[in-house]
Amino acid sequence: MKALLSSILISVTATSVAAHPHVFIDTGFELVVDDQGQLTHVRVIWEYDDLYSLLITEDMSLDQDGDGILTKAEITQLTGFDMNWIDGFNGDLVVENANTSVSLSQPQEITASFADGRITTTHLRALDIPVPAGETATIMAYDPTYYTAYEVTRPVTVVGAGNCKVRLQAPEVSSGLMALQQELATLDPQMDPQDAGLPEIGAQMATKVTVTCAAS
Repeated sequence: MKALLSSILISVTATSVAAHPHVFIDTGFELVVDDQGQLTHVRVIWEYDDLYSLLITEDMSLDQDGDGILTKAEITQLTGFDMNWIDGFNGDLVVENANTSVSLSQPQEITASFADGRITTTHLRALDIPVPAGETATIMAYDPTYYTAYEVTRPVTVVGAGNCKVRLQAPEVSSGLMALQQELATLDPQMDPQDAGLPEIGAQMATKVTVTCAAS
């Protein structure tokens, strides 16, 4: 996914209003809980911003008639465009239990759609070790380098057990974090913030989603 982002965005560097982030994604989660109250899967919803959606459809030669509607064949072609992950890429998704990262599967049940000029994709990640009932899982979507900005603006829902408490905690934007954002905005679009001596900002800007489910 990141390789594709880079190749496309190089061509629009001159039109970028800020060096970082490059891409904006409205994010949502579907938290899958089994009949024992364990969190077993996270379905991730990504809705891409208008500009990036336009770049992708143009790069893939989709919607040639410009009516804003993709054919079934075009949807098939679009599906999975953002799933070509390099080795070691975590999908910009972190799931923790007791401050320990939980390993996740590769994407499953991949979908794509296009409406109102925006691409939306979904994929399912299985937790290698489910989070037991009564324990709290923390889910965060972020790019450590803040190349991509994920905002949890879409719904966060629970599928399965009905007795779960979900909480969203927005990041605290301190003066220091605001200053760091301003520094990032002045960087050359192709420069890695770490190469410029700037700390990772993605985790600091991430919304924390916590879920605790009671045993059924």
